[in-house]
Amino acid sequence: MVWRSATAAIVLFGAAGCYRSARPEAERGAFISEGLASYYGPELEGHRTASGEVFDPSKLTGAHRSIQFGTCVTVVNVQNRRSVDVRINDRGPFSKNRILDVSRAAAEKLGMIAAGVVTVRLYLCAR
Repeated sequence: MVWRSATAAIVLFGAAGCYRSARPEAERGAFISEGLASYYGPELEGHRTASGEVFDPSKLTGAHRSIQFGTCVTVVNVQNRRSVDVRINDRGPFSKNRILDVSRAAAEKLGMIAAGVVTVRLYLCAR
């Protein structure tokens, strides 16, 4: 009986660990920057990005002014600690006070739909 309880505790603890919303600092790549992020509106679906790809709001992508296209960036919502990896495929944002625009899918994973604009930290993806 003790063995079953211990096993159940390990399984439950392990499962809870799988649902952490943000990776620990040690599991992230190099820090890039911190600032405000917003997400693309639905009117841009189907338009070409600066990289030449067609924008798809269901993919995990982002726009940054200078990060090389194809770079994977871990985005962490500072307020709720949720994170998502996005691939940079566009230029922007064009609002002076923002550092990143993300797709709707990425915004949902970050929990930023209601707020629209949130403070984020950017890291290179750890591979």
